[in-house]
Amino acid sequence: MVGERMTEQIPENWRWAVTTRAVVGLALVVALLSVATGILRIDQEAADFGPIAPHVPLAVQEAVGFTGALTGFLMVASALALRRGLRVGWWATLLLLPLTAIQGLLQASQYSLPLVVLSLISMPTLLLTRKRFDRSLSLTTTQLAAGGALVGVQAYGTFGAYALRDDFEGIEHLLDAFYFTLITSSTVGYGDIGPETAEAQLFTMSVVVLGVASFGIAIGALVGPAIQDRISKTLGMMTDSELELLDDHVLVLGYGDLTEPIVTELDATGEQFLVVTENESATGSLTDRDIRVLDANPSDEEPLERAKIEDARAVLVATNDDARDALAVLTARELRPDIRIVAAATDRENTPKLERAGADDVINLTELGGHLLVRSALGSDESPVVSRLLETE
Repeated sequence: MVGERMTEQIPENWRWAVTTRAVVGLALVVALLSVATGILRIDQEAADFGPIAPHVPLAVQEAVGFTGALTGFLMVASALALRRGLRVGWWATLLLLPLTAIQGLLQASQYSLPLVVLSLISMPTLLLTRKRFDRSLSLTTTQLAAGGALVGVQAYGTFGAYALRDDFEGIEHLLDAFYFTLITSSTVGYGDIGPETAEAQLFTMSVVVLGVASFGIAIGALVGPAIQDRISKTLGMMTDSELELLDDHVLVLGYGDLTEPIVTELDATGEQFLVVTENESATGSLTDRDIRVLDANPSDEEPLERAKIEDARAVLVATNDDARDALAVLTARELRPDIRIVAAATDRENTPKLERAGADDVINLTELGGHLLVRSALGSDESPVVSRLLETE
């Protein structure tokens, strides 16, 4: 009995869940090891471990600790992308895993040996789970433009400063020009590189203005939506940009005990739908399940307009309060006279009232349940629908 219950609690897609989480976990562990070993060897004077230690160039030895830590932080970002099922995260991890292994070898330290081994082990696992990560990263035009502006300003400052290197104190190489542009556009300004002519001063001012503007736009366009999305999910709200994507969807107005099976069924079929409710506890639980929910009164016109009722294909209303359901049906009918509205009545006497409010079909669940139970008990209805309705979890 206990074994059967434990088996029933295992999800059907357990293989997918286990392998996906294993890949994400391995990527995260590799990231942490890369950062840790990079920090430990960031001040190494010479490679002193392994057969390749005598053959590692001095310049590589001096830089490999810093680059190892940097690669580790990039791996953290790719692991987060993997956790969201993004294909770009899979490609980034596939590119970074060989780099972490190579950097571990070049560090030539006993501390980097676990990093090398784990990186090599993670690569076959990642390749075997390629189909698990199929979500695409969608960027808006504004985000692409902001990223392009940020790269463009950095390129403008780098090549411009290098071309005017004779007018600057401290710029001799392209790396110096890149460093100067980065600290200038980010307003850090250490003062170790400075213009010496009027032309160089004018160029520096242009880098400051363009750099500050591009940084501000990039942060607002790239980071802002992620913060807004997190806040919206925490508060159970959908952003206007998310609502704009709704089309040919089903609106579920209100939430109660009768609504939960409806939401579960719609979610299982993959149908696009939106729940409109002012029930705070329901809003939180639905958001945790990645179900679209709008925290608002379903009887008001403004929330239904935001929920794009003009583009919806149907409206479902089924809570424990027939009076509130009637108001929601009436509002939906006034806003969209041609839409199909189906409602559930908890009280038999309220069926005609919901019909007069504008519902096309009103189902009395008590009568329906009793009818199906009797037909099933007498053996007069063996349809799969009845079997499914009577199926216990």
